[in-house]
Amino acid sequence: MKNLTKDRPVLVTGAAGYIASWLVRYLLEAGYSVRGSVRSLKDQSKTEHLLRLSDQFPGKLTLHEADLLKEGSFDQAAQGCSVVYHTASPFIIGKIKDPQRTLVDPAVRGTRNVLDAATKSGTVQRVVLTSSIASVYGDPADIRQTANGVFTEVDWNTSSSLTHEPYAYSKVMAEKEAWSCWSKQASWDLVTVNPGFVLGPSLSKRVDGASMGLLLDNLKGKYKGGTIALYMSHVDVRDVANTHLFAGTRPEAKGRYLCCSENINLLEMAQRIEREFPGKFALPKQLVPKPLLYLAAPFLGRTWKFVTRAIGIPAPVDGTRCTKEFGFTYRPLSETYRDHVLQLKADGLVSF
Repeated sequence: MKNLTKDRPVLVTGAAGYIASWLVRYLLEAGYSVRGSVRSLKDQSKTEHLLRLSDQFPGKLTLHEADLLKEGSFDQAAQGCSVVYHTASPFIIGKIKDPQRTLVDPAVRGTRNVLDAATKSGTVQRVVLTSSIASVYGDPADIRQTANGVFTEVDWNTSSSLTHEPYAYSKVMAEKEAWSCWSKQASWDLVTVNPGFVLGPSLSKRVDGASMGLLLDNLKGKYKGGTIALYMSHVDVRDVANTHLFAGTRPEAKGRYLCCSENINLLEMAQRIEREFPGKFALPKQLVPKPLLYLAAPFLGRTWKFVTRAIGIPAPVDGTRCTKEFGFTYRPLSETYRDHVLQLKADGLVSF
């Protein structure tokens, strides 16, 4: 990739999304012209935060309708762009009736459509794909197969399938599709960002994301009787967006970047929120015993395999490549949780 100039626009797919919205903001603040793809321009409740950014940066942000499953849908938006950030992908966890249609097809076919548009543009030099730590491992128990007891950029998820953790399976299939598309052309290079469990303040009032839903459920007392020892590598949405910015604009960036801060379980998350907001929320104060989870799993849409391979197993991730190469430090999770809760309060989604 040559040194990137700001005389060509960049494309952000799924621009109204949680991570993408921050990325759009940071790109605009850095002086880039941005094209953002959204599923519909008619529903302004999902794009109002982007319209505010457009007003704040006149002439620098345009929105374009595009459908992941419609071939050629991204061609026009990609024309003349120097970088494509592909963030659009479904994020649904739990029980899904048809994971192939709901998760895998949009993720894989959508990735192929966007990357085909990058190739046809003749101007795109780099594609940055928002992948996931789910593309690196499927179950925390996969840590037993790592070289040194920590997940790194060399690891790939081999334990997920359509019937076991289908969301994770869709992410690994989409990333493999991206690397396959990259290998068949020579006009653009590929960088992937693989974030962990993303939290932090949102630029919109939408609450339809899985991470947002989990936080709100905790704040509203859904798990006050107890939570599970599910370990996840948390990371601030603003750090993830910044990693995308660097990955797309630094010529030396290449390969995969695992964007993860601390690996903690859901009780530890609740305890840290409690320290920031003592007595304000009915947060869980204990773990549900693992034997009890085996009994409850079928009623919660989970399997015994999930309980066996996920609960109580730390899954540390080495996220230092981002910080070393891009020169930033991850925000403390206490700041992430505090800012997120205050944003939810300001938007009227929680009260205390």
